[in-house]
Amino acid sequence: MAQKLSPDMFRSVFRSIDKDVVRWFPGHMDRGLKQMQQKLRSVDCIIEVHDARIPISGRNADFKYTVSGIKPHILVLNKVDLINRNLIPKIKDHLRNEYNNIIFTNCKDQQCKGVKALFPLAQHIIKNSDRFNRTGSEDHCVMIIGVPNVGKSSLINALRVRYMHKGNATPVGATPGITRSVLQKIKMSENPLFYLLDTPGILTPKIDNTETGLKLALCATIQDHLVGETIMADYLLFWLNKNGHFDYVDYFQLEQATDNILDVLRQISTKKNYMIKLRDAHNNYVLRPDLEQAAKIMLRAFRNGNIGKYMLDENLL
Repeated sequence: MAQKLSPDMFRSVFRSIDKDVVRWFPGHMDRGLKQMQQKLRSVDCIIEVHDARIPISGRNADFKYTVSGIKPHILVLNKVDLINRNLIPKIKDHLRNEYNNIIFTNCKDQQCKGVKALFPLAQHIIKNSDRFNRTGSEDHCVMIIGVPNVGKSSLINALRVRYMHKGNATPVGATPGITRSVLQKIKMSENPLFYLLDTPGILTPKIDNTETGLKLALCATIQDHLVGETIMADYLLFWLNKNGHFDYVDYFQLEQATDNILDVLRQISTKKNYMIKLRDAHNNYVLRPDLEQAAKIMLRAFRNGNIGKYMLDENLL
């Protein structure tokens, strides 16, 4: 008989870890934030890009007081292809008091409705706002901000391809921290004349809530090795079980759903034949499951949407 599963069968609280494990604010972030503030006088609109999988807990609240609260603002929730789209209305309702303009995008898809709608919306907002010191400027400039690795550079490149019919203007990578300084103006459109400013990903200097930090890590806004792949995989397992998402069992061909991350990683590494050679007490070589590689496989499956399309802030809506 098939195993009857319920979230009540699993952990309700994740084991505490050192908060310093999920704190990462290197020098280039501090410098980048100061550069962004210095360039605000030459900007007409702010586009804040964030990961749709963590629309609430993951955003840098400091932006509101240092950058985004000063200029017209659009919130872009990218990677919408990786969440359950039925949650979009709830996300919008939750954020409505904070943001008037919210767009969901998948920057890898040039035909995405959100990508198509973003530039016209920015034009409309700028046209109907007070440009202050830029009133006489013929050109328009939009600053792209956000935490690391949420798709800022991908969005810029998608807009460039759409409106300039040109290739990448800024490097893109799956590792947080690719963009480390505010770049020169990147032309997005000739008529009307629009420029974009790419900026480094800026995390909040202090992440007080451990689970918020782990969600940021799962979405690759913090470099994996700074937190530890096994810790991240364990939190992912905890979150999936707690929220009743058990598709991982079939995907990884596990014996059953479990709270034991070491058992999950052992089964994954054995099935994938990821083994490491070690010496035992008698100085003989023995093969043991490579748990670190198994943890990386588990994280990659989540990030690619292979074990389901999940929004990690479900319980906050």
